[in-house]
Amino acid sequence: MIGGRCAFAAALATLPCAAWAQAATPTEIQSLEVIATTPLGDRGAPVEAAPAAVAVLGTADFRRGGPPSVLRTLDGRLGGVALTQAQANPFQPNLMYRGFEASPLAGDPQGLAIYVGGVRFNQPFGDTVNWDLLPDVAVARAELVGSNPAFGLNALGGAVAFTLKDGASAPGGEIEFSGGGFGRRQGSAQYGVASGSLSAYGAVSVLEDDGWRDHSPSRLRNAYANVGWQGDGSEIHLGLMGADNALTGNGPAPVELLALRRASVFTYPDETDNRYGRAVLSGSRTLAGDWTLNGTAHLTALRQRTANGDAAEVEPCDTNPALICPDDEDAPLTDEAGAAIPNVVTSSAYAAAFPRYRRGGPYALLNRTSTRTTSYGLAAQLNRTAPLLGLANRFAAGLSFEGARTRFAAGTAIGALSADRAFVGPGIEVDAEDAGINPVSVRTRNTDWGAYVSDTLELAPALSLTVSGRYDHVTVRLRDQIGTELDGDHTFRRFNPAAGLAWRIGGGVSAYGGYSQASRAPTPAELSCADPASPCSLTNFFVADPPLKRVDAHTLEAGFRGAHDLSDGRLTWRAGLYRTEARNDIQLVASEINGRGYFTNVGRTRREGIEAGLTLRTAAITAFADYAFTRATYRTGFTLNAGANPAFAAEDDPMDVERGDRRPGVPAHNLKLGLDVTPLPALTVGADIQATSGRWYAGDEANLNQKTRGYWLAGLHAEYRLGERWVVYGVVENLFDRKYATFGTYAPVDIVPVLEAPGLDDPRSQSPGAPRAGYLGVRFSF
Repeated sequence: MIGGRCAFAAALATLPCAAWAQAATPTEIQSLEVIATTPLGDRGAPVEAAPAAVAVLGTADFRRGGPPSVLRTLDGRLGGVALTQAQANPFQPNLMYRGFEASPLAGDPQGLAIYVGGVRFNQPFGDTVNWDLLPDVAVARAELVGSNPAFGLNALGGAVAFTLKDGASAPGGEIEFSGGGFGRRQGSAQYGVASGSLSAYGAVSVLEDDGWRDHSPSRLRNAYANVGWQGDGSEIHLGLMGADNALTGNGPAPVELLALRRASVFTYPDETDNRYGRAVLSGSRTLAGDWTLNGTAHLTALRQRTANGDAAEVEPCDTNPALICPDDEDAPLTDEAGAAIPNVVTSSAYAAAFPRYRRGGPYALLNRTSTRTTSYGLAAQLNRTAPLLGLANRFAAGLSFEGARTRFAAGTAIGALSADRAFVGPGIEVDAEDAGINPVSVRTRNTDWGAYVSDTLELAPALSLTVSGRYDHVTVRLRDQIGTELDGDHTFRRFNPAAGLAWRIGGGVSAYGGYSQASRAPTPAELSCADPASPCSLTNFFVADPPLKRVDAHTLEAGFRGAHDLSDGRLTWRAGLYRTEARNDIQLVASEINGRGYFTNVGRTRREGIEAGLTLRTAAITAFADYAFTRATYRTGFTLNAGANPAFAAEDDPMDVERGDRRPGVPAHNLKLGLDVTPLPALTVGADIQATSGRWYAGDEANLNQKTRGYWLAGLHAEYRLGERWVVYGVVENLFDRKYATFGTYAPVDIVPVLEAPGLDDPRSQSPGAPRAGYLGVRFSF
């Protein structure tokens, strides 16, 4: 997932790692940093031997500037990582790296593989990544690696692997409370203990946030526990993770409305409720002949419900105003029993300002979904670090199985839009195929059998050759439950190889270069929504099943990195470039029906760029600078519906996307700067700056209009240690209260009456960034 976004040796952080399993993670900086090269890890490869860009962040990085936050750290430290707040909710971001995404939104094609505790974290139904389920307080380490086929499906742009704490690696306890702007209050507690061969760790966190925008509260409850046993050559752990979260992200609003008041929302609600549980049994065993065996088994359950209020392009029927018809249609909307839906919506709040609604309206839709997924899997890996033909060698080979069953249901209710644009009922269920509004009930079953191998051979004392490869056999089966012909069986097979060299030049400088392939299979969600004649709601409806092609990516990358010990610290740096060519890329495109779309292959796409940065660590100063240039383009021309793009007169006008046009949503330039100083032994103060260039609006694949404006943000934080156990801290985000947006799209704003801004006609909509906010907190260790 967040994977290989910006693997910068310059941002290599504070915690050296001991392979991928949940091994001890000391907190002091070491001169030798090792990384995992497979999902289950091996005995660890030095960063200098990696043939691709890598980055490692640890516990101290995650809590820099406030309570532990993995995503805030990735976004704030690494130039190649950019967060897009399409939902305008800080707990539902899209994480972008090298132009590929890991997102909780089913409409975003996923291009990053995410692992938590050695287990795949992308959800099976749509490969989505629900970041709110990640227990930040329990994350010990994050590794970002470039494209590597060993990490399996979705590692088109790279992979992100999170290591979780256990009692041996995180002994002692900690309690933390913080609160501040816009009703934010949160607390966490964690405790780890190891005694003899046994260890135990537990963590819980609670967060309440009123949200800075109207009608946008969120609530998060996360927990994690780990019990382990370690004996002579053997280790076993049971990890339990759970979450019960309620998120509200009301998304983009018209720019004309935001100009009046940035806290305004357009239509609401847009709610997501996640209930999640996961059990992982992992272990390792030392075998004869320098071999080790790692293994995992997991069982996961996710129950997700969404509700999205939106405007409805319907009106009283011309022939019978007592009924409701789609715009410019004579056939009335029907309910689940096939009966015409009466016009029960009145317009008392709008009649004076909007005469067109005097007969009834405005109307609204409430799109609801329910996703119940149970996933399970097994993986085993053999590792050996021993000479081969007299040369130092590290070898790993593994087998994996991932399976999932999902029950997905969706429906649409029609009702009224309140004066502040909320869905208020009466909530009559709609089943009108001609209007593109259909209830859905489908069961899916998908499996992924994988086999992979990775070998690093020291050709010379300073030259390493790494070769790897993975074969995946994926099946996706869909079975309709209510007679809408939503059936299909799909099989995808692919072997992806990789090879690269790393040369330790000397003086702490090394060079690397490599080639890799990766792929992803269309998900059940995408396969169920791939017919232009039967588009799905952008909030997750799926109503058709034509085939989609597998996405294959080919990556070339090369660069230099260095690490230099100073008299009282360490300087690391890196500079590299990459190019990824994707074939049969998948994209969600607009339908002729407002608010609906479908997935389609759009041919070849390219992501290429430059990544550079450095980090300085001394006893009194920590400073970093990270920059990334990303160019994401279409390499095959194709034609889309124009939708609400203002360059066209009608939604069904053809929009021709040409070779070389930029992909929407990808900022070309990202710069991250940070400085922490310790003027007193107990006091640390710091500042951060982020600068990001503008992005093309979603829906402007042909690049015919203006981009969103670029922006820069600054933040301050300070921490004061009261003795050995107590720490108090303060944080200010968006110090200069900059007005900015991380996401832009187009919407037919004229169909929704806005009382505070009558006559909206600019189709540009943006997800506004949060204004200035301050937080205070206290941490107690024991």
